[in-house]
Amino acid sequence: MQRRHQSIPLQQAAQESPTLARLAGLIQASSARLQAILPLLPAQLRASVKAGPMEDGIWCLLVSSNAVAAKLRQWVPALHSHLAQKNLPVTSIRIKVQNRSL
Repeated sequence: MQRRHQSIPLQQAAQESPTLARLAGLIQASSARLQAILPLLPAQLRASVKAGPMEDGIWCLLVSSNAVAAKLRQWVPALHSHLAQKNLPVTSIRIKVQNRSL
């Protein structure tokens, strides 16, 4: 007997797998936090900041350059406070410069 493999939507797969459901939840939590802080950032920085991984309350922001990272580090206390006010708390915010692919 030959078994047919049927594709299923990603959302359905995530709901049926505890591991995927956890990852999907972390992605949603990270994205929600990014959307909450973007209005606080200067317009020039917004395009250079992306939501990164979130684990154990530590949220990582991915940035495009060292200059953006340095500027964003100045904003961390305000971002941390704003997230707490929006009921999206984090214990810490990390900033990581993304490697550029060649």
